[in-house]
Amino acid sequence: MANVYGFIGLGLIGGSIAKGIRKAEPDCKIMAYMRTREKLELARRDNIVDVILSGVDESMSECDIIFLCTPVEYNEEYLKILKPILKEGAFITDVGSTKSQILKNVHELGMDRVFIGGHPMAGSERSGYEFSDPVLLENIFYMLCPSKGTPLAYTQRMVELVRALKANPYVIEADEHDQAVATISHLPHLVAAALVNLVHDTDSAEHTMKRLAAGGFKDITRVASSSPVMWQQIFNSNRDAVLAVLRKYIEAMEKIENDLKEDNMDAIHDLFVASGEYRASFADAHGLINAQYSFSVHVKDRPESISIISAILAAGSVSIKNIGINHNRETGDGALRIEFYDSDSCIKAEKLVSEYGFKVTR
Repeated sequence: MANVYGFIGLGLIGGSIAKGIRKAEPDCKIMAYMRTREKLELARRDNIVDVILSGVDESMSECDIIFLCTPVEYNEEYLKILKPILKEGAFITDVGSTKSQILKNVHELGMDRVFIGGHPMAGSERSGYEFSDPVLLENIFYMLCPSKGTPLAYTQRMVELVRALKANPYVIEADEHDQAVATISHLPHLVAAALVNLVHDTDSAEHTMKRLAAGGFKDITRVASSSPVMWQQIFNSNRDAVLAVLRKYIEAMEKIENDLKEDNMDAIHDLFVASGEYRASFADAHGLINAQYSFSVHVKDRPESISIISAILAAGSVSIKNIGINHNRETGDGALRIEFYDSDSCIKAEKLVSEYGFKVTR
């Protein structure tokens, strides 16, 4: 019997999951509700949504799995509505980037047994269903945070579903998840926003800093353009974890400030040695960089370079997921970065490109 999936909210992430499920299970039934009905109509024309709901009601009692894909402040109210209408064996998951708060709400509502937290670590500078794409989920970490009462069978069901979406399931405790994302995601967004505003506040009348920011500075502060409303909600729900890591970061900056004041250049040297060695180890870890299946190629920084490399790979029947010029050459690893769909394609591509005399670096 075909599975039935429900979506409350169908934006970039919800839409990408729905499209991925449709691709993996063509005969499934998908019903969805969101306030912007025209987006749901578009999803129905795309053959993604079968049933458009006018609200969260008894119709969702048909669902096997319900995805909460709305802003976090609405989740508790939707959980209250869903609690009495869930059928036996059904459960709820979400896609929020913080997990402790919603699991606390779930526990207070006595819904531990029917909820498993989810966080697909994917995103885009664009938002909305019209920009959703199942490829967005491929090879990313999809974090899963069961509550204390979540049956193992439900967790395993989500693991299987995540794999069907071609993502990497990662089961983790909610507190550990929130501490991790506070450090590797939430703090960098704060730092990026602060750096951009620092340039704005200290630039000269001739806008020299702004003119020069097109290279490495623009790359490291790209995330500062993210949705203000979304990040306000994220920091509100993960405030304690962010404050803890922010304090450690401030202490690290204060140490650097003191080293500079004391002319302790050995400490500055050691700082970059340690950070460089640790960052280089990321490529060997079972993480996102590994999962991206990508490498850099040393080429002249010209548009025709893409055509040359593309032709070599096309002749070798290798499909490219993404390719682009790295104009600022931040790492010195080459001007062309190429990403593939799987490890075999990446290995084959590296061999082909190397045979034509190009220097390849991971």
